[in-house]
Amino acid sequence: MSNIHSSLTANQPAGLTYDDEVLANRKPDYPVHPLILNRWSPRAYANIPVSDEVLFTVLEAARWAPSGGNQQPWRFYVARTAEERETFLSFILPRNQLWTRNAPVLLLIASRKFRDSGEPLNTHAFDAGAAWATLALQARLLGLSTRAVGGFDQELARKTLQVPESIALHAVIALGYRGRLDKLDPSFHELEQPNGRRPIADSLLPIAPPPGHRP
Repeated sequence: MSNIHSSLTANQPAGLTYDDEVLANRKPDYPVHPLILNRWSPRAYANIPVSDEVLFTVLEAARWAPSGGNQQPWRFYVARTAEERETFLSFILPRNQLWTRNAPVLLLIASRKFRDSGEPLNTHAFDAGAAWATLALQARLLGLSTRAVGGFDQELARKTLQVPESIALHAVIALGYRGRLDKLDPSFHELEQPNGRRPIADSLLPIAPPPGHRP
């Protein structure tokens, strides 16, 4: 085990451990909390319902996400019944239907594009992303899996759900308990594992000197 992995396992918070499959596939450069590293996006979902208490605990977490000016622009369309989930499947792209149809809950995360005053809310998408991240981490704490789906027909979703133009649509979120690999379409089997991330250095951009600056 690498030094960083030894540090991770030696310093993990009480009551939380790193999943073996995660440590086998993810190589952090610095120690991070098990909740962060363990959260990944499976496609296999079990045929187990999500209770009201669990679902609304997950949504409650999203409620407390940070937002610009505390505008809380995020909105959720929640599909739980068989009929509601079929409605969602009508605008999810065919390949994603192969696995999303097994998730007991599908959510469409959206956001208001304008303030109550009518002024543009420039951070609405950024804030909705914060709500999604908070939701996903709370779900993981409760033993659930989540996966965000960008592969859906936005215009068809807007028409089907009668979404006004003042609302932006972002992603469908599959929510449920992780299922067995043999219940997942075989074309996804090799993908059903935690994935890695590029090095931190690749995400850091240089800051240009101010105009007229002389070294």
